[in-house]
Amino acid sequence: MTTEVRVPTLPESVSDATVQAWHKQPGDHVSRDENLVDLETDKVVLEVPSPIEGVLGDISAEIGAVVSADDLLAVVEASSGASATPAREVETSVPAEEETPASDDEPVLTPAVRRLIKELNIDPSNIKGTGKDGRILKADVMAYLDENKPKGDIESTSTPAAKTETPTVSGNRVEKRVPMSRLRARIAERLIDAQQNAAILTTFNEVNLKPAMDLRAKYKDRFEKEHDVRLGFMSFFVKAAVEALKKFPVVNASVDGQDILYHGYYDVGIAVSSPRGLVVPILRDADQMGFSDVEGGIRAYAEKARDGSLSYEDLSGGTFTITNGGVFGSMLSTPILNPPQSAILGMHNIVERPVVENGEIVIRPMMYLALSYDHRIIDGREAVQFLVTIKELVEDPARMLLQV
Repeated sequence: MTTEVRVPTLPESVSDATVQAWHKQPGDHVSRDENLVDLETDKVVLEVPSPIEGVLGDISAEIGAVVSADDLLAVVEASSGASATPAREVETSVPAEEETPASDDEPVLTPAVRRLIKELNIDPSNIKGTGKDGRILKADVMAYLDENKPKGDIESTSTPAAKTETPTVSGNRVEKRVPMSRLRARIAERLIDAQQNAAILTTFNEVNLKPAMDLRAKYKDRFEKEHDVRLGFMSFFVKAAVEALKKFPVVNASVDGQDILYHGYYDVGIAVSSPRGLVVPILRDADQMGFSDVEGGIRAYAEKARDGSLSYEDLSGGTFTITNGGVFGSMLSTPILNPPQSAILGMHNIVERPVVENGEIVIRPMMYLALSYDHRIIDGREAVQFLVTIKELVEDPARMLLQV
């Protein structure tokens, strides 16, 4: 029995996806619910599992193909004995009537290998088969290609990988052309959109983190024991930002045509680095979260970003964003808006610097802060006062608890 594998329903506002990687090849054994292929959208990577146990048949969408919901990706042939066959030799387990009949001097070929040999224009009699009864496997074809590749030729063969990388050589100067991932292309599109459609201005300030450090040092062990999460600095800034947003609602607003859309909730995006690029998962209703909730939410998102399991819902929406370039050593930067939001807070590295307190020069752990904002709806006075509010709250954390 043949079962079709189709593109699942895509998240709202996502019209198509790109085939990023096949984890199985035609002829391979697959288990029920085993991931067959990754589909990349402009936000997340979707895994498409096998609906049944069996053997993967023809693939209809190669790596790099753009697909829409319900498009055919591949077919899976149900096979009761497939699970007992090693993955490397599954190609030999197709019914005999589907194999190429062999003469005395002609090797037996499975359909998958026959197609590959035809595409590469290779004489199968030159390939030594390592499968059952000397059958030629796909691995044998690839080994033959590696052994017979012309010296100095670094061009990839006409396998799916050739669609993702194209090396070229000019003397000893090597170049490689690699298409942007869907996420990187979407990031580029949104950054250009922000630059062209908003009047971006940035204001700066600095914050003395000694009070927050002292509070953290005093309670971090008890905090971690009580809440099973470490007390970091991000929770201080998230909570301070929420209080500042309440004080200056326009910073939490967005432009909608000729209107200003004020949001009566506080969904704070936290920029997180992932292997695929920068993503911004959302802490929803951050005003209702305690310090432990914020730290736990950020930790969970960081783990999901690393293993590629962030969902579309995790990344949708947001009324304000915080990005921390300090974790990479950034001293100062001008963050770019995350449309349709109207402001973004940039944190930077913590450096001990001499400052003046009560007429004396002392050494304090200082951080530069940057607030980029859309000057179309946010005036400089509001932006400066917003950033000053964050500075004052972080430098006196008790104010966030007392809301004064």
